Amino acid sequence: MLRRAIMTIDSRTSDGVTILDLHGKITIEVTAQVRNTIADLLEAGRRDILLNLGDVSFMDSSGIGELVRSYHSVGREGGQVKLLNLTKKIQELLAITKLLTIFDCYNDEAEAVASFSS
Repeated sequence: MLRRAIMTIDSRTSDGVTILDLHGKITIEVTAQVRNTIADLLEAGRRDILLNLGDVSFMDSSGIGELVRSYHSVGREGGQVKLLNLTKKIQELLAITKLLTIFDCYNDEAEAVASFSS
């Protein structure tokens, strides 16, 4: 029996910004997938990263930790990580942990992409 993947990541680019569309659940089982994807982008010189969380149905504490790790690792390389399309659950989770004050969050993709050049 094949087990369905907990999370998938689709990557695309808009005006020099890499948009990662995350689908599914961000749990301890997939944090390495997020970390490796970000590391590969940094290695390729991609430093403006927008995480689209609109299709993320669940995030545990390790997922939150991975967002913070990504924010810091990209920042050390002179880049930025911003968040797009937070679900109500994830927005509440980030509010409780006070991370909404750290991340730039957007509901409009064009506005989010434009924010990297300002």
